[in-house]
Amino acid sequence: MPPLDNRLAVYTGTFDPIHLGHLDIIRRGSRTFDRLVVGVGTNPDKAPFFSPDERVALAEAVVRDFPNVSVRGFDGLAVRFVRELGAGVMLRGLRTTSDMETEFAMSLMNLALDPDIETVFMMAREEYSHVSSSLLRQVATFGGDLGQFLPPPARKALLERVRQRQGERA
Repeated sequence: MPPLDNRLAVYTGTFDPIHLGHLDIIRRGSRTFDRLVVGVGTNPDKAPFFSPDERVALAEAVVRDFPNVSVRGFDGLAVRFVRELGAGVMLRGLRTTSDMETEFAMSLMNLALDPDIETVFMMAREEYSHVSSSLLRQVATFGGDLGQFLPPPARKALLERVRQRQGERA
């Protein structure tokens, strides 16, 4: 196997939609690593609002200003995707203690699957520690204000998707 690049990190998630908490981790990761890939994946346990292609396009729109950040979609295990890119680091964000339990178990599994890939955790900033894509989808569905949580392209797309879904139910 070729050596992995420890200056290349991959930040994986479903990003449905990408929000300011994600963007904060991306911003900080882009300063920490020479290159950062945002890996937009699928999770069989989630029912996303957006297709994989739509989530990739939204992520590309919000990371446009970061010259060392790119976005790629992927299927399957995140650790395999990281290996395919030749990255030595998987970047993960932590919000709450429940995240820590989940992420700890996932990082141990990833380490067992590929011991050459390190997981690096960044704590969410306080103003984003309660923000999740699923909660934002719920707020949007019930007409709450999303301005402080979503970058403009994601906010616009989420509101449009909610209107579409509500129109389909009418």
